[in-house]
Amino acid sequence: MRTVHDLSTLTWRLAGWTPYLWQFEQVGTLDQARDAQVICEAKVPGSVQHALRAAGILPDWNIGLQAREAEWVENRQWMYETVLPDGWLQPGQTHRLRCLGLDYSGSVWLNGKHVGDFRGTHIPHLFDLTPHLAAQGNVLRIVFDPPPRWLGQFGYTSRMREWKVRFNYTWDWQPRLVQIGIWDAITLEVSDGQEIAEFRCVADADLGAAPSGQAGRSSGAGVLKAWGKVIAGSDAVVQITLAQGEAIVREERVSVGEFNAQGITWRDLPVALWWPNLAGEQPLYTVRCALLGARGAVMDTAVRRVGFRRVEWRPCEGAPKEADPWLCVVNGQPIFLQGVNFPPVRPNFADVTEADYRKRLQLYHDLGMNVLRINACGFLEKETFYDLCDELGLFVWQEFPLTSSGVENIPPADEESVRALCDIARSFIVRRQHHASLLLWSGGNELTDLRLRPLDAGHPMLHALQQVVAAEDPGRRFIPTSPSGPRFGADAKEFGLGLHWDVHGPWKTEGSIESCAEYYRNDDALFRSEVGAPSAAPAALIRAYAGDRDLLPIGPENPLWRYPVAWWLEEKQFAAEHGRPPASVEEYVAWSQERQARLLTIAVSACKARFPRCGGVILWCGHDSFPCPTNTSIVDFHGEPKPAALALAKVYRAAA
Repeated sequence: MRTVHDLSTLTWRLAGWTPYLWQFEQVGTLDQARDAQVICEAKVPGSVQHALRAAGILPDWNIGLQAREAEWVENRQWMYETVLPDGWLQPGQTHRLRCLGLDYSGSVWLNGKHVGDFRGTHIPHLFDLTPHLAAQGNVLRIVFDPPPRWLGQFGYTSRMREWKVRFNYTWDWQPRLVQIGIWDAITLEVSDGQEIAEFRCVADADLGAAPSGQAGRSSGAGVLKAWGKVIAGSDAVVQITLAQGEAIVREERVSVGEFNAQGITWRDLPVALWWPNLAGEQPLYTVRCALLGARGAVMDTAVRRVGFRRVEWRPCEGAPKEADPWLCVVNGQPIFLQGVNFPPVRPNFADVTEADYRKRLQLYHDLGMNVLRINACGFLEKETFYDLCDELGLFVWQEFPLTSSGVENIPPADEESVRALCDIARSFIVRRQHHASLLLWSGGNELTDLRLRPLDAGHPMLHALQQVVAAEDPGRRFIPTSPSGPRFGADAKEFGLGLHWDVHGPWKTEGSIESCAEYYRNDDALFRSEVGAPSAAPAALIRAYAGDRDLLPIGPENPLWRYPVAWWLEEKQFAAEHGRPPASVEEYVAWSQERQARLLTIAVSACKARFPRCGGVILWCGHDSFPCPTNTSIVDFHGEPKPAALALAKVYRAAA
């Protein structure tokens, strides 16, 4: 039997140290820690930065250039401390600490004894506390070491061998705020050794075998596969239940040996089909795995939620024979994929709440989108994010954490790096493959050779990731990288040659609105997984977050407008049209937002008009993670739509 306790319900304190001073002093309790530089309360899950800001130790890093004043945090060791309740402990049982997200490296201590070390943001960590438990008053500490010095946007991908989230080191839409802390669920498991060690399931639909009387667009013959690993005695059994609400669709008991050897496969299930947004409803079902003892007592449970749908990929109409398939077919119906790249909601994503997710995801649903791409510079979004995408009909294009670095974009190929990425990929799959919203896996973002041609599965790293997906999630598509195919971007000079499969860009139009329209009239790309146009944030938001910084002039000479970069400024285009620089922030904002709305409407409308010759278009990007004065987002830092988002809703909601 296994009991799980949520450690987020406990009181936690945080202490900051000159590295290793706490060990040198052999600190007994934080109340006796005379040389700790910081001691404050902390929320778990939560980031060190959030705790320090809540305690008044850090300024609001969103104001002006104040993020620079938070960089000292990276140069300390940070200790989270709590006391385990005596009532949670059971003599003779195994006590394990399970941490779904620790960012990034450090060690775990119990009652002053070293339990183990951890390294890696993208994988869970498990520690056996049993040998170090006392009868009462057990003090648990999780100590974080200073993070790697640089993993940001620019550098050499082949040298990026620390598996920590990269975007918050600085990206073109995010200044440096390198998260440290406990970013996902943390629990204490108390077990007698009989438990469900792993439970996995996937749902599919057999469109040609709808149950009698249920044939039609909304129903099908559901297929459910469930498997895993159970540890129990010979008298135990595994019970699998599929239900929708209180109604049980099917239930079966199998022996532990049978479940471990082959799991279960159910066919011809009378289920309603799950559809992406605007194409139909999103009915969801609960799959419950229960480990039952000799007398039917429940010793452990695991629960997943699934939706039954069939996803296939077919060649776009008129595509070259050798081209990858970019027409997404859901339940037999071709679907134009339209949406945004979904950046992390905040740089300190440990502190993002369900309400934060829901506000943005509901907006994307209401605008008429059906797909979100999780770029490799981010992370495996939390279970809550996927749950909401299941409910809202938003497909998720999930990338493994391997991204370009500008100077060179070739993944590492050494044995240790390949093994580490494969472990991460398997962990991603195990934790998320049951979700109806999960559309595909990608090896990474903008991985190219030195000529900037997209890499394929011939690269050792990408080949290994392909093999992991084939073994662990064979029913779901894998692409080596995005963009993919012969070209990174679509060059107008090469239109008509069949060279543009999945492409990125353009993100900015240097010429006129008319030249943009001409480009898209001749476009032949099969899919566009990144395209954009910049605009300023709302004037009120810019003023609210400028702090004591001057708002004018608008240009790269003003530090506020080039923070973090000046890429998305269009003051030269404004001056060319008006014969002068902008007279106010309000004037520039109105002009740039109207320009973005026109450019993106042209791009998305043209792509959608070519369907099924074009399979979809995904904008870079959805929302701001930081209150950038100007960026390519269509949703601002507060989660409110810019004019471009509202203009695009008409295009998204029009029939393909």
